Amino acid sequence: MKKEDELTVKVTKEIVVKFIEVGRLTVNTFEEAWGSIHRTVRNSLNQDRED
Repeated sequence: MKKEDELTVKVTKEIVVKFIEVGRLTVNTFEEAWGSIHRTVRNSLNQDRED
């Protein structure tokens, strides 16, 4: 796994854990939320590299 991919997964995990802790995310919405958060983090990291 590339370093960028590993970083994306770690950041996504931290965000998802925080959302679960504050009650914004449930088991029923996990899959959709993970995909959305992961895409956002990945796109953000890619954008930062391009700048």
